[in-house]
Amino acid sequence: MSGLGAALTSSLLLPIALLLLFLRLHSFPASVSAQRGSGSAPRWQTLSGHSPIVVARGGFSGLFPDSSRAAYRFAQATSVPDVVLWCDLQLTKDGFGLCLPDIKLDNSTDVSQIYQDGQNTYMINGATQTGWFPLDFSLAELSTVPLVQGVYTRSEQFNNLFPILTPEDVAALNPAGLWLNVQHDAFYTQRNLSMKNYVLAASRRMVINYISSPEVGFLRSISTRFNPRITKLFFQFNAPSDIEPSTTQTYDSLRSNLTFIRTFASGILVPKTYIWPLDERNYLHSSMPLVLDAHKAGLEVVATDFYNDDVLSYNYSYDPIAEYLQFVDNGQFSVDGVLSDFPITPSAAFNCYAHIGRNASEEVNTLVITKNGASGDYPSCTDLAYQTAISDGADVIDCPIQMSQDGVPFCQSSINLIDTTQATETLNDFLTDVPELKGKGIYTFSLNWSQIQNLTTAISNPFLSYQLYRNPRVSNEGSLVSLADFLALAKDAGSLSGVLINIENAAYLMEKQGLAVVDAVETELSKAGYDNQTALKIMIQSTNSSVLMKLKDKIQYELVYQVDETIGSADPSAVSDIKNFAHSVVISKQSVLAENNAFLTRLTDVVTKLQNANLPVYVQTFSNEFVSQPWDFFADINVELNTYILGTNISGVVTDFPKTPNRYRRSLLGFIQEPSLPPAQAPSLPLTESDIAEAPLPPVRNKSTVDSPPAAQITRGSGLSKGAVAGLVVSVVVILIVALGCFQLRNRGMLARMGIT
Repeated sequence: MSGLGAALTSSLLLPIALLLLFLRLHSFPASVSAQRGSGSAPRWQTLSGHSPIVVARGGFSGLFPDSSRAAYRFAQATSVPDVVLWCDLQLTKDGFGLCLPDIKLDNSTDVSQIYQDGQNTYMINGATQTGWFPLDFSLAELSTVPLVQGVYTRSEQFNNLFPILTPEDVAALNPAGLWLNVQHDAFYTQRNLSMKNYVLAASRRMVINYISSPEVGFLRSISTRFNPRITKLFFQFNAPSDIEPSTTQTYDSLRSNLTFIRTFASGILVPKTYIWPLDERNYLHSSMPLVLDAHKAGLEVVATDFYNDDVLSYNYSYDPIAEYLQFVDNGQFSVDGVLSDFPITPSAAFNCYAHIGRNASEEVNTLVITKNGASGDYPSCTDLAYQTAISDGADVIDCPIQMSQDGVPFCQSSINLIDTTQATETLNDFLTDVPELKGKGIYTFSLNWSQIQNLTTAISNPFLSYQLYRNPRVSNEGSLVSLADFLALAKDAGSLSGVLINIENAAYLMEKQGLAVVDAVETELSKAGYDNQTALKIMIQSTNSSVLMKLKDKIQYELVYQVDETIGSADPSAVSDIKNFAHSVVISKQSVLAENNAFLTRLTDVVTKLQNANLPVYVQTFSNEFVSQPWDFFADINVELNTYILGTNISGVVTDFPKTPNRYRRSLLGFIQEPSLPPAQAPSLPLTESDIAEAPLPPVRNKSTVDSPPAAQITRGSGLSKGAVAGLVVSVVVILIVALGCFQLRNRGMLARMGIT
């Protein structure tokens, strides 16, 4: 526990504040829809017409060990008020029930360290399994065995802190609903342990709202013993080719016999792919009629296998809210509930995002600025990336300026074409070593625009080291666009509020290549008629103060200074200096909420200091992939957006998935009162005046005197491989929240105040 204690000690203030923030933001009042002036709540396409239920699998098991007290309590604190707590029921050798996610103890507990000789081998559903099984131990023997996180890609910070719980322990938490899942009745029956006797006896001691099982025989044996108005029985479908032990039919064949299932069950529990199947490339097929057929038969449908930290269908662009809405707000049907490891996300999806419509008014006034267009879905800075960004509701589309050898300014995220195109397939003769630009590449200034515009584009995959790919079906689609075409597209869109033009490497291009990039941008803006219009704001961004100083007298531009390093504060002199040449500032997410060893540690004072100087603050980059977010945000980009937008009051977000923040600001979360985050703590690396000061831009060198690269620096070869960039950061809220749960042994007073005892 020393590691956890150190992590918590170093970041205690922010976690508590963030916990309170989340409790406020995700309290999900039942009357929230009325706040929008929409009248009565919409009728859902569920069997009952009511909102789908949220079932927390083992509690908030995406963060805490499955079925731990902290997982259950945290699910109750951060989900809808009527969240249902799920318990996978296992039995000990003395007949007591346990809540454990698997029939074996191996992955979910530390049993192998305590009972090293406790392994056994059993035949389960026709397959031999070896491990530690609950039925080989008494309840007393297992009372000393702690729980651990069974999914190895999740945080291990909360391992060995919580004991195994019984269903009675979970019922003592006073859940709005309790769900017992009986996965292996036949296995226990063969060993003289009766699931039937246990659940019948348990139902006399506590209210059990749902019981599920993949075994027809078990459900039929208890169907007449439960009042369906109190306890609903659900038949669970396993994989389609698996054999149901009672009937010896495949689950796929039972899918076509729903009227039979209705004779002993109120609903069915099905993997989500039974409803929206996937093709071999991980894209959605058309929906199956299962939900509509089940509703016709009088059966409710609860879908399973929802995990924020898994590879979702590419149709969802790594946005877990989008996945939930596909199952409940598609215009055709709605499932009656979902089983989730991250119950905060479906809670938000159902109560804050569903039924809002594409034309819903914005509830928060935050700019959505693109990062290379909608580059999370299409190759960066292509016509398709920009068209998608516009249709997805971006306010400002961006064009990072590069220059061709013949002086054409165009949009591309990198001066090195190897990063963003398949240039190495046809243009290896242009591979050049430029030390000022960090090494070898095929650089834009080495090619004419006619050569560049015909290159095959390549989608950006910044998290490739985690095997997370972006929209592979269109990974090479779309054409690069000149600045002139970009400006025409923006002008014709009608829905945009502005364009952002990013100018980098200006000094090098002017001095070494004879390319007047700043002048070229001004010329194209004038030719496109942007000097004589006010409908679109013109934002010019750079990390170089010298670029912005050159444009200081252009009153029609908003000059945006990008701080290209992570900072912990800003000296007054630095802020004053920025005011001399810029109207707004772009900073990184880590400059707002600081991280240390993969955990958020504090709220910096950077935003406050810049805003106090009347400098709007835009924050980058918000990506949907869960590995881009600290654990504090529960592998959910929407929680991250919520924290930054409402918690820090920034003026805009820079994103490669503009659809996600656009939908967020139209959601009911915008009605939540602005939260208060903790006071800013002492910064680490402040922005100083010396970080900003630069010499003026050099004069443009005459093209005729530009040196050709030395022959020794021109290299033929297979090209450079693109490095995958990733940083799995871990969480703030997560840890501290859990701190509040995990601190059982350490801070019982705090836990008592939070209701976790």
